[in-house]
Amino acid sequence: MLFYDCSTAPNPRRARMFIAEKGLQIETRDISIAKGEQLGDAFKAVNPNATLPVLVTDEGTVLAENLGIAAYLETRFPAPPLMGRTPDEKGLVLMWNSIVEHQGGLPIAETLRNTHPAFANRAIPGPENHAQIPELAQRGAARVGHFFDLLETRLAESPYLAGPEFTLADITAFVFVDFARVIKRRIPQENSATLAWFETVAARASAQL
Repeated sequence: MLFYDCSTAPNPRRARMFIAEKGLQIETRDISIAKGEQLGDAFKAVNPNATLPVLVTDEGTVLAENLGIAAYLETRFPAPPLMGRTPDEKGLVLMWNSIVEHQGGLPIAETLRNTHPAFANRAIPGPENHAQIPELAQRGAARVGHFFDLLETRLAESPYLAGPEFTLADITAFVFVDFARVIKRRIPQENSATLAWFETVAARASAQL
């Protein structure tokens, strides 16, 4: 297998944590988004969509989305389980992973990509250029507050997002919550359940990568 990573971006970090939690050692190539290497011909020959992460399997299949990478690795290396054991657990993991992506990851990305000078005319990942829209940044910032409230409500009743065990959903949420620092947003101090969960996940070896 071959893993295409970017040490500074949140989505590759999600895959990197998943791989580490599985205890796998996979050959890795770091692609610098800051230098625009994902837009170069060499990488676009691997993934024409010019996005990271990418996992090329031993069979030569190119998996260019986090959920596809996780599903492949979970099936091939089922222990420890990170996507649930029972049908109910599997459904909850994917449900919460989707909630976090849409309610957390997207508004954080909208806020960053529509305000930061580095993303001028690069407001959407991929091979095509798109202009920044300030109104999307304003909406994204408001939605981030709702995301933190959503996490607090759930984590006040459950030690982890999908239930009693650490899963893919927690990796996704942890990475996005940590990455929110780039838009100067942190977990509110009154959100005690979320703060405790964040500290627990941050102590895992995979979170150090």
